[in-house]
Formats: sequence, C-alpha cells, structure tokens
Amino acid sequence: MQRKGVANLPLHGGHPPHWLFTRMIDLAEAITDVILDEYGHTEYLNRISNPYWFQAFSCVLGFDWHSSGTTTTTLGALKRAIKPEKHGIYISGGKGAKSRKTPQGIIHAGDLFNISTNKIDEMVNNSKLSAKIDNSCIQDGFTLYQHNFFITEKGEWAVVQQGMNTKNKYARRYHWMSNTIDDMLENPHTGISCDEKEAQALNMVATESQNTQQISIDLINDNPEHLRKYFKRKDQAQTLLSDFKSTTSFTMPAHHPVLDMDLSDKEFEVLKEAWEIQPENYEELLLLHGIGPKKIRALALISDLVYGEPASWEDPVKYSFTHGGKDGFPYPVNREVYDNSINTMRQAIEESHINKDERIKAIKRLDDFIT
Repeated sequence: MQRKGVANLPLHGGHPPHWLFTRMIDLAEAITDVILDEYGHTEYLNRISNPYWFQAFSCVLGFDWHSSGTTTTTLGALKRAIKPEKHGIYISGGKGAKSRKTPQGIIHAGDLFNISTNKIDEMVNNSKLSAKIDNSCIQDGFTLYQHNFFITEKGEWAVVQQGMNTKNKYARRYHWMSNTIDDMLENPHTGISCDEKEAQALNMVATESQNTQQISIDLINDNPEHLRKYFKRKDQAQTLLSDFKSTTSFTMPAHHPVLDMDLSDKEFEVLKEAWEIQPENYEELLLLHGIGPKKIRALALISDLVYGEPASWEDPVKYSFTHGGKDGFPYPVNREVYDNSINTMRQAIEESHINKDERIKAIKRLDDFIT
C-alpha cells in the first residue's frame, strides 16, 4: 500500500449554498461516470488517492480552492453522487462520529458486493491501521477528525482522511491506495503536499525508523517495568527528552539530567498490559488499545537514548480551480458555465455508448464552454 500524499488546508467557516452543492453532486457523478467508463475502478481509486488530483477535482466542482472544507464537501458530494449498484463503489465513514462507523460500512459493502469474509476483515483492519498511523505514528501536529474508506466491488480500497491542527487552524489530508501495497509500516507515501512544512515531526513509518520500531517492540516485550525511571518526571522543573528540538544532538545546561518521559502511572500501565500480550510486531503494538501518540513517542525517545537508534524527525511533506469558489475566491462561481460543464459531461457519457471518438470530443468541448 502507498499513502499517496498529504495536503495542508486552512480552516474556513460556512457551507456551500444549496444551488452550488446540488450542482457539485451532479458534476461529481458525471466525472465519476466518465472515469469509470474510460479507465475503470482501479484508476478511479488511484486518482482519488492522489492529493493533487483530488484537490483539482474539488476545485473543478467549485469549492474553495484552499479550504479545509474541501475534503468534507467534496466527499459529501461524492457520497451523494456515487451509487453502489450503478458505480460498483461504496464510501464508508465520514466526519466525527461517522468515522467511527467505518467498520460497519465496510461490512455492509462486503455484503453488497459479495466480498469474502477474510477480505472484509482485512479491510476493517487496514482502515483502523491507516488511521492509527496518520494520527499516532506521524506526529505532525494534526489530529484526525474524519476518515473515509472507498471500496470497489472487486475489493480494492482507498482512504481519504483529514486531521486538524488546533494551533494554526490548518487541516492536513492523508491519502491511501491499496493496489500498490508493500509495507504499511515503511515509507508508505509517495508524495505529501502542503503549504507549510513542520519544523519537526516524528515519523515512525519512515525507512529511517525501522530499527526504532523493532526496539520499541523489544522494550515492551522485555517488561517495561525497568524503564519506569525514564517515563516519570522527577520534578516539574526538570526538562524532558521531548523538550529538545534537535534531532542530532542535545544541548543541555550543566548538571541538568534529561532521562525521562512524563507518563502517568495509569499511562504506564498500558505498557504493562502490552507486555502481557507480547505483540509479535509493530503493527500488533499499534493496534493495541491505549497505545497512542504519547507512548509511541516515549518508546522512540528511549530507543534513541539507550540504544542510539534515532527515529526520523523529518516531516514527510511535498495545488487548481475551474469554476471558482463558494466564497468568491479566487473568483465567483459562474452558474451558466457550471451547468454547461455538467451537461457536456452527461452528453459525453451518453455518446460513449455509441462511439468512443465522439465521447472524447464531447469531453474536450468543455474547453469551449469554460473559455
């Protein structure tokens, strides 16, 4: 599996007006019809999992060209536009509480498309793991608040999920695609797109973090009790490992020990419970209840301190509009042009069942309407 990329977007308020959202649904369905008819399900998911294409697609639909709401509104339009029985695609999950219902949606899609139980279980696991990785293994300051899982009738899948940075009010979007799977826990992304790169971000799925992953497992399976001294702050004035920004060296004042991560007794008990389970690999550890960003970070820091195996602290990071945006930027949406685009796409689909050359010509006529 490859995580195709990430996009950083500012938080914008407001909702698309009804007249625009209904057109977004129509155009989203027309574009989906064209791509599926011309290229098939695999290519459609491949495009959805590409952050640059997804951003361009959102802007073609007419949403804000750089808003965090791009993800929510575009996926909302796609959910209304895509009909599983017609398109052979089901979208599970969503924003907030809906994201937590993703497993039920995957099971429903499996029944609808007659997918094997083993494949359904695998997809449920991959849904949970992709969320855990982007929320906990890549600690870039963004907390996930929506998760969307695309499933095709052949059992292929893609993930589009988004996190929010509460400090600067920016959102970051993460994309996954199943058909290029290698190792979810090693360098799963091929490109990450954003306006700003974080000065420091723990990336436990980078190639440079593979040894740290293994040491984290060893630390847990060797009874973490002997590590308790590293996890408890001796006094409130003491500096912690996590207080230092340098990834290559520590700069400390004289006689000022830096030996521990501030985990509470309750949080430490989660590590003890993990030891009792004896996870066989890093994936198992990640999916254990209670193993979150703080504990993953603590184990990574101890790996560096005790064994000299540092994790990657490099932010794994690397934009289009056609019809304007709902708030008038970069320019107001032209309703006539928008309707012409929808009609042209529909015409292209109708003609696609008669003559391929005529279908392509119909799509290209979009330029005449827009210009």
